Amino acid sequence: MRLLTLRELKNLVLAGEVVDTTAHAQVDAVVTKTTKDGKPYFEVHFVDSHDRVLLRAWNDTPVFVLCESLAGGHCVEINGEFSKHASYGLEARRWHFRPLEEHERVALIAGPRDLRERQDADFQFMADTVQSIIDPRLRILCEMFLVENGDRFRRTAAARTYHHARRGGLVEHTAQMMRSACALAGVYQKLNRDLLIAGVLFHDSGKLWENHVAEDAFGIEHCERGELLGHINMGIEIVNSLWRQLKADDAFLSWKGLTPPSESVRLHLLHLIASHHGELAFGSPVVPKTPEACALHYIDNLDAKMEMVFNAYATASQVAPNIYDRVRPLPGFMVEPLRPFPADSDVSGGWMADSG
Repeated sequence: MRLLTLRELKNLVLAGEVVDTTAHAQVDAVVTKTTKDGKPYFEVHFVDSHDRVLLRAWNDTPVFVLCESLAGGHCVEINGEFSKHASYGLEARRWHFRPLEEHERVALIAGPRDLRERQDADFQFMADTVQSIIDPRLRILCEMFLVENGDRFRRTAAARTYHHARRGGLVEHTAQMMRSACALAGVYQKLNRDLLIAGVLFHDSGKLWENHVAEDAFGIEHCERGELLGHINMGIEIVNSLWRQLKADDAFLSWKGLTPPSESVRLHLLHLIASHHGELAFGSPVVPKTPEACALHYIDNLDAKMEMVFNAYATASQVAPNIYDRVRPLPGFMVEPLRPFPADSDVSGGWMADSG
């Protein structure tokens, strides 16, 4: 029996299939609830590197007793028959589980090979792009950040819901934004490329605490610091802390005569972090007031929206031919995209040729 990821399992069920299969996952939470008749049951939230599912254990099933010993963080193999329920979504029949062996647990936490390779490539792209920054102050600041926080960065989620809400999601989001930033800097050459790249790297740096994922887990943790300050304020704090370390270096004195002045560089970078949500209503303490700040906001928003759109095609059920059910927060149903014209097609003649 082929081992499925939770995303693969959900997609098969959404397509209308009844699937008898096996999946490895970590328990995110176990919640005790009660039916209308007063009978207890469990809602067990499972998570892996791609997705999450909720399974119910009713009190008249053998798995109910097993669930009494489950707790968040446990890694298990789930076996059962899965189908789509009209009210509950994913439904499991005759399902059961067993604890994973240590080598299975390690493989689960590491994630599928293709995901590991993609996230490793994304992190390397960020490191390489940082090396292309010409301004020594911004380059060294970015290097310090990656050296001090690289392992934590690799685990962090970009959000709790909607986009890149998974272990390592922040690396994927940031790398893709950096690719967009490099492309736009080539189109709009008045943009300060160095500043924009640094802004991309640091804009969500506070999420290393706000959306932290532990070394042996998939679930996004809550911490008092993140709840009280939020990632924008913490990102500003991170840059200022690194800047103080930078100022203590002897090289900083040699930059005294550089243009633009070092203090202006710091302030403009802080402004990118502070304004990247674009509006006061969306949590930014200030709106974008420089070209780089405007560009960063739109790059961030675009990458988040594209992730939501592509996920909608991958996860939503079809309500009609070529039309997919709405996935929030997208504004409406998604329609099957137009496929590109094949580049290797043998096309001869045509209107332009005939009209000549």
